[in-house]
Amino acid sequence: MQRLLRSFLLAGQVFMRLLKGKISQRHILEHLATVGIDSLNSVLLIAYFAGMIFTIQTARELIHYGAVSAIGGAFALAFCRELAPVLTAGVVAGQVGSAFAAEIGEMQVTEQIDALYMLRTNPIDYLVVPRVIACCLMLPILTIFALVVGIGGGVFVAVNFYHLPVSVFLDSVRDFLSLRDLLVVVVKAFAFGVIIAIIGCGWGLTTTGGAKGVSRSTKSAVVTSWVCIFIVDFILSLLVFQEIGINPLK
Repeated sequence: MQRLLRSFLLAGQVFMRLLKGKISQRHILEHLATVGIDSLNSVLLIAYFAGMIFTIQTARELIHYGAVSAIGGAFALAFCRELAPVLTAGVVAGQVGSAFAAEIGEMQVTEQIDALYMLRTNPIDYLVVPRVIACCLMLPILTIFALVVGIGGGVFVAVNFYHLPVSVFLDSVRDFLSLRDLLVVVVKAFAFGVIIAIIGCGWGLTTTGGAKGVSRSTKSAVVTSWVCIFIVDFILSLLVFQEIGINPLK
């Protein structure tokens, strides 16, 4: 809990530095490649197979009720609204968030953070802000790629296993999804990017206990990121998709 509170304070410090324009573009470009390019293959592979798996499960039930033409729409509602951003964030949390915690944690236990202070360099400006910006920029982009590839996986299963025309599947996706859904996906991905970067960096900066401490911080950062991602996803979904004031019994 103490680490989580420190992470909230760290997020506030990052926000203030962004307002003041204290940004190192060179370090941002480096971390953009780390977050985006290094995670791309894993994100796309998982999204493709997740799209195929979810289409199989969706088609099985809808065919039973004679609603074959709605397979694409039902797939899109769940996969595009929830699965794509959460799965993408999970991959990045495991691959990038853990790396952030390990890198900064190692610097902390080897007193490299103290050396930055001696050189009159603020570690938040140098280490945290570029990583937060990189995650916030790349998570939405990765999520959009995951959406496209996941839909491609859904189309593959629908055409080859259930003999559903591509046009029927994609028309159903278009009919069920709205522009608001896509905007919400981007907002979720942005929020998940903030969570992953802040927790990874925060856990790294508070690492103690040598190599074992770095290992504990890395594992704890990934688990905490996952928990926070699901909590924030629930809150955002409730705020956006829950129709307040509608009584289904009336």
